[in-house]
Amino acid sequence: MGIHRTRDGWRISADPDHLAQPLWHARHRGEHRQRLLQAWDLLAGAAADIVALALPVECVCCGKEDLALCAGCERRLRMLTRHPSRAETGAPALMDTDGSVILPVVAAGIYREELSQSILAFKRHGQGQLRTVLSKVLASALAAAYVGTDAMVLVPVPSSGSAYRKRGFSPVHLLLVGVRQSFHGPRPEYRDALRKVRNRGTGIGLTGNGLSGGQKGLGRGDRSRRVRGSMRTARGAPGRSLRGRECIIIDDVLTTGATLAEAARAIHEAGGIVRGAVVLAATRAPDAVAGPAQSRHPGGLPGT
Repeated sequence: MGIHRTRDGWRISADPDHLAQPLWHARHRGEHRQRLLQAWDLLAGAAADIVALALPVECVCCGKEDLALCAGCERRLRMLTRHPSRAETGAPALMDTDGSVILPVVAAGIYREELSQSILAFKRHGQGQLRTVLSKVLASALAAAYVGTDAMVLVPVPSSGSAYRKRGFSPVHLLLVGVRQSFHGPRPEYRDALRKVRNRGTGIGLTGNGLSGGQKGLGRGDRSRRVRGSMRTARGAPGRSLRGRECIIIDDVLTTGATLAEAARAIHEAGGIVRGAVVLAATRAPDAVAGPAQSRHPGGLPGT
């Protein structure tokens, strides 16, 4: 409020802040400016609520509702995998008797806590959220271990026929799709070139010898006998595509190393050059001499 002198005398003017303001249509200040996008957001939120009621989801690690992996458990999983490391020294099948390395392997982390729980749940059910998180973890380990990954061929370890029929999918193959999508630059080439075969000479698939079923609980010798001769390259173009190419084997969990050694043998026989392997987790912690993964090419198989 102010006092002003005019020709007719003094006039008191009203405070402009107290004057009524003209009316205008309010503008939307939300996330979307278009009504169609607002409606889509509302429908998507309602659909998510309905799915959560019909098919409740719990965190595979802590049991918290609504997410397959809650924010806290995902953060701990990333902490467990923030330093990929060489892991072949904990796998007897990948070390020679003189202590030399047969096949170098980089593991994103140790098979424990949130990492092991997430891998088990993903292999059983293949949840989309777990696939996204684990694919990024695997891609980070791959990038940390190898320079020029896009010039190499990523070769997944195949699932057995019985495991594929039971699950309806191959966990390693699903992860590899996500791994390639995680690269912002040139994406590494992916070849589904290995196949599992039934080799009666090794006792695979036979009963009464302690080797039927999965490999869980088997010792080093039993695992080696079980997988020996159990892989070959695919017939036709997929198998021939490995000849003369540098290859990196991809698997989910490293135990004794027998499966990776068999995959390397099959690739080597097809003319491929195996530079190493990358896995999500290793069941045994690497020795003190095996430091964290560095941005370099680990040595390949002898003679490759």
